[in-house]
Amino acid sequence: MDFKTTGLRAELLRALKELGFDAPMPIQAAALPELLNGSRDFIGLAQTGTGKTAAFGLPLLQQVDADLKSPQGVILCPTRELCLQIMDDLKRYGRYLPRIRVAAVYGGASIAHQIRQLRDGSQIVVATPGRLIDLMQRRAVDLSHTATCVLDEADEMLNMGFQADIDRILERMPADRRTWLFSATMPSGVAAIARTYLDDPQRVSLGGRRRIAPNITHACYVMNERHRYQGLKRIIDFTPGIFGLVFCRTRRETQTVADALVQEGYPADALHGDLSQAQRDHVMGKFRQQSIRLLVATDVAARGLDVDAISHIIHYNLPDDPDIYTHRSGRTARAGRSGVSIALSTPREVGRLRSVERSNGMRFEFRKFPDGRAVCERQLDGFVDRIVETPVDQKAFATYLPAVSQALAGFDREELILRFMAADFNQIFKDYREAGDINAAAPPAAVRPAGKGCTVRPEEPGAQRFFINVGRLDKINEGAIVRLVCDHAGIRSRQIGRIELKREFSFFEVARAAADNVRRSLKDVPFDGRRVQVRDAGNKRVQGKPDRVRKIRPGIRHALRRVSA
Repeated sequence: MDFKTTGLRAELLRALKELGFDAPMPIQAAALPELLNGSRDFIGLAQTGTGKTAAFGLPLLQQVDADLKSPQGVILCPTRELCLQIMDDLKRYGRYLPRIRVAAVYGGASIAHQIRQLRDGSQIVVATPGRLIDLMQRRAVDLSHTATCVLDEADEMLNMGFQADIDRILERMPADRRTWLFSATMPSGVAAIARTYLDDPQRVSLGGRRRIAPNITHACYVMNERHRYQGLKRIIDFTPGIFGLVFCRTRRETQTVADALVQEGYPADALHGDLSQAQRDHVMGKFRQQSIRLLVATDVAARGLDVDAISHIIHYNLPDDPDIYTHRSGRTARAGRSGVSIALSTPREVGRLRSVERSNGMRFEFRKFPDGRAVCERQLDGFVDRIVETPVDQKAFATYLPAVSQALAGFDREELILRFMAADFNQIFKDYREAGDINAAAPPAAVRPAGKGCTVRPEEPGAQRFFINVGRLDKINEGAIVRLVCDHAGIRSRQIGRIELKREFSFFEVARAAADNVRRSLKDVPFDGRRVQVRDAGNKRVQGKPDRVRKIRPGIRHALRRVSA
């Protein structure tokens, strides 16, 4: 199926083509035929980041009467950030429909400006419930011509206490309107709204009981409470290039953790309910631009946050409700990417992980915190990667090169490497030179294979080792390799052993009995839009990189030994 077969008008197809959208995502493929051509109410259940905005936004744009200058489509969503994101997406989809206007109305911004937008004739209104109620009380918005109402992230809106506002808004709309409800989960409150306001709805549910995206790896680290912040730091330091969300339970703890990270030099900031709207906008602007790489947030503050490139979710505190884990984890692995969701747990909290597993049909992988030396080596790997990947403008530096060369002429190659390392890593080495083991013993029942997403695996004597030509540079994780091998070779995940991710390639081991299946099945197979090659690698562990990188490594390793001695 492609967008051309859905019945979308030419202007929308042109915009989608320019945006690079060739084929509908699953929720779009399921919803578009019904919403474009049908008159029934609709329920769409799918996790966040799966393309729901286009699923309801394209039909809305197609069905608007451009000659009628009043709201015909109303989209209710929980937060200002999601409100703005939906408006921006609709404007991109409707760029060749200039007579159709989209307005976003939300709290914390000038209501006078929003009233002017509505009076100028906006046919689609994206609104948070509280602000729309305010506009209704001021008689600044006319809902009498509303043909379609969309409830986006309905479960989130109920969690934020908007039940009464939603009831009040829906009661003011025409009885013959269509109502489209989209949600990641279907708790009792959402089901009650569906029973009350939707008439014989068409229902589409993607993923069944497994409500978390399959391209997320779920990991857990077990430590004692006094080591929680140290554990967070160790994960961050072991993951160069991390772009992540750290979830805390309270506003105070959120600010405390963020302040501690900033004080130690990490590019971090806090997002919680005590911030003014201007402060919140400033923080979110920095996060979207990735000038801060770690956003420490409460659950309420992060609702509606829509940033595609988030690589890691870290649960500094475990949520009490498994549905909250679902929403948190849904902030990563968007737009076809893979992601990692990491839970920090004390031994007494492991039971709560079981509840999350049962509720979401997934399994946690229990990992060990890396020791100090492993963290230092991973940091140095990232340092070398940055050196290799940094573009050099020869002309720009030509004037300064002779003076720098002369100043450094007295140092040999190894001494120069050591000094460049020291300039960046003195604090890391100081922090981790004598770093102890902070792992706590999990209950015996917790230490077991993690199912399909398992990535930390023991070496199996006699296992066959394979090479695959994708690595960290391709934005993959170990779980993606497990899925690739299992899907194409038809083997079970427990037959896959140790996985080693390198910068441009990787290695994995499989049981000898499964090796022939892997050789036959993984020849020039598709993987994330490209063809990959898998071949025997022998059993010798290869630590190298491309030649220009490998030449740097011996000096790095020797210098590391000198610095850590």
